[in-house]
Parts: sequence; C-alpha cells; structure tokens
Amino acid sequence: MHFSNHLISWYLQNKRDLPWRKTKDPFKIWLSEIILQQTRVDQGLMYYLRFIESFPNVEKLANAKEEQVLKLWQGLGYYSRARNLHYSAKYIMNELDGQFPSTYKELLKLKGVGDYTASAIASICFNEATAVVDGNVYRVLARYFGISTAINSTKGNKDFKALAQDVLFKENPGLFNQAIMEYGAKKCKPLNPECDTCELNSSCYAYLNGEVKSLPFKEKKVKIRKRYFNYLVIHTADNCTLLEKRIDGIWTGLYQFPLIESKREMEYADLIAHETFQEMFKKASTTVKEYAFSDKPHKLSHQHIFPKFWEVKLEKYAAADVFVNEVFDFPVPVLIDNFLQQYYSR
Repeated sequence: MHFSNHLISWYLQNKRDLPWRKTKDPFKIWLSEIILQQTRVDQGLMYYLRFIESFPNVEKLANAKEEQVLKLWQGLGYYSRARNLHYSAKYIMNELDGQFPSTYKELLKLKGVGDYTASAIASICFNEATAVVDGNVYRVLARYFGISTAINSTKGNKDFKALAQDVLFKENPGLFNQAIMEYGAKKCKPLNPECDTCELNSSCYAYLNGEVKSLPFKEKKVKIRKRYFNYLVIHTADNCTLLEKRIDGIWTGLYQFPLIESKREMEYADLIAHETFQEMFKKASTTVKEYAFSDKPHKLSHQHIFPKFWEVKLEKYAAADVFVNEVFDFPVPVLIDNFLQQYYSR
C-alpha cells in the first residue's frame, strides 16, 4: 500500500498538464496511447492536437481517406499504427454501431491494440482493474522490486504483468496506472534517475544494492540489417515526376520515388545497367546524375537504410503524372520528406 499510495500522491502533485488527462473519452485516450507507443510526449502532443482538430471523434476518423490519415501521421514513424487506427475506427463504426468498446477483452479486438493499450483505456475510461505495463512501468517495477528477468522475454512479460496487477490500486486503477507511468517517465528515468530525492529509496532494491544502472535487464537486440535504396527522381520537361505507393514492407501506404534496392552501394554505371532502370527508360534519352543528399544511414529499429537519390531528366515520361508543385501533398516517409524539402527548395 505504501508503494501505490506514494506513487499516486506524487502524481497528483507533479503530473504534467496534458490534454488527454482532462478527459475520459475513450476515443481521445485511445488516440493518445497509440501516438505515444513509440513517441516522446513532447513530439506526440503536436500530433495529438492535429488529429483531434481534424478528427474530433471516431466517426470523423472512420470517414477519412487513408492518405489523409497518413499525411497527418507523417514524421511519427511506425506507420502501421496509423493504418491500424484508421482500420479500427471503421470497424467501430461499421461493426459496433459507433459504440467504443468498454472492456479490456473487447478492446483487444481492435487492430493494433494490445495488452498495454487495452489496459490503459479500460482502466482510465471505464475503471476496470487491469494494470498497464510499458517501458516506464517495467523500469519502476524492476528497480524497486529487484527483478532481473529480461523485460523483452516471454517470461518477463508474464511476470511483470502479474506483479503490476498485484500492486495495482484497485479502487482507482486508472489513476494508479497513470501515476506509475508518469513516475517512470519523470522520476525513475532511464538515465540519471532522481534516486536521491525519491521517497521510495529506503525500500528500493536497485538503489540499496547499487543496481540502478543494470535494471531493468533487456536481452541483446537483433542484428541490424543494412539496406541500400536508390531512388529515381524523374524530372520531365513539363515539370512532372513520378511517385509510387508502397504496397508492403516498411512505410506501406506511403509514397516514394521509383526505387531500386541493391545489395551494396550503387555507382552510376551500376544504376544505368540495372535491369529495372533499363526496363523503365528503354531507349529514352536521359540525363542521370546523383543528387548530393545525406551520406548518413536512415536508422530504423532493426534496419539501417543507406539512400541515394538519382536525378533522371528526360523530355517525356508517360507514367510521370505528378506536377512537382504537388509532391508535398502526398504522405511520404521522413526520409523522402527531408529530400523533398531540400531538392525542391533550390
């Protein structure tokens, strides 16, 4: 009881003033939780406000076009979150008659909603006694109770969920869930936690045993995959270019220039001899040169992308149906957006 009471008391005095904490509307809580899954609060807040302005309720979101949703999401990464959000909004309107699910089990049926998000919505909006476990909660529990089980293991997932459920303040689960997450974010931080001023330090295992830096424990990451992307930036005499919609893999649903992926870095001779390049332009007269962009890899969670942008100028190209002044209307990955900002502002 000391543990939960302390967290709640601290939270009520120190919580950040955030818009989703002033409502119990499940749509708004859902939106905030999806945005914050892989995003810092300071960045996510701007996107949350933009989404609420465009889609104040689940019906508005369900009726939107996917491209509109992805464009608003542009820059947040992990775009499957946005597609799942849109899909689930349509599911709520079409299959549930517009009624937002009100229990943990029903919330899990929404695409893109797992244990954490379902627990957050169920507890905050409907007072269901189900504990949340996110990175902040893992950290607080691992340090305070001295748990060395890997947090990214099956056993870790099970054990931490059981512990979180055990310490949950059942009378007000939503308040407690928000308190322990906020404590992990602001007090029991990954780096430089404020242990010396933490009122729980007299009973915190990690603090008393000098293991703050080693907990929580996480198994080694998977091997980073290197990928080499060669984008063909077509530019016709009538100021048109070509953008293609990705249909699978990373950035599904977003637009990009025609892409040739290679196993190693491509040079000019490799590019123009590539079968895809030959098939695209056949005997057309082209002027090709590499555009000086960034030589740094674009880093994703499990892969590093080494991009090159090749400017391909030619008189006409039938498939090039996008005027260059329209390119910013399309939802694109951050990598492409950064290039567009530089290339078309010359």
